[in-house]
Amino acid sequence: MSLHLLKLCVGVDDIQELRDWQDQRRAQQLAAGETPRLRHVTRNWPRRAEEVLEGGSLYWVIKGFIRVRQRIIGFDEVIDPVEGTRKCGLVLDPALVETELQPHRPMQGWRYLEPADAPLDRQGGNAAGGEADLPPEMLAELRELGIL
Repeated sequence: MSLHLLKLCVGVDDIQELRDWQDQRRAQQLAAGETPRLRHVTRNWPRRAEEVLEGGSLYWVIKGFIRVRQRIIGFDEVIDPVEGTRKCGLVLDPALVETELQPHRPMQGWRYLEPADAPLDRQGGNAAGGEADLPPEMLAELRELGIL
């Protein structure tokens, strides 16, 4: 059974900004003659790494809501050039999959996220109900209140 990770996306205001940042990073790698590879470096290795690699994703919290996920396709050992310490590079699939908004409070580091607690992938608005025209934050609040 797969297991997910949850992490704050610090310094990013929306999904497009995350996408732009990751595109820029891949372009820098190509310009340097490297094979493009998206990695998010974190201090600690998941003890349950095998479960994460069985289809797990990194769910990003942006501005107080889980908004998007990326499949985790591997782990790399990264040596911090300043400290010389061993860190974990979460190797990410480049595809960003928007999720239903789910509120989440700030936290440090990453946390495990059980599949039952993960938000569903966003399927687009429900045109019949007019949901497509509502801001995502309002949709999340209406869902939390049980109105939608």
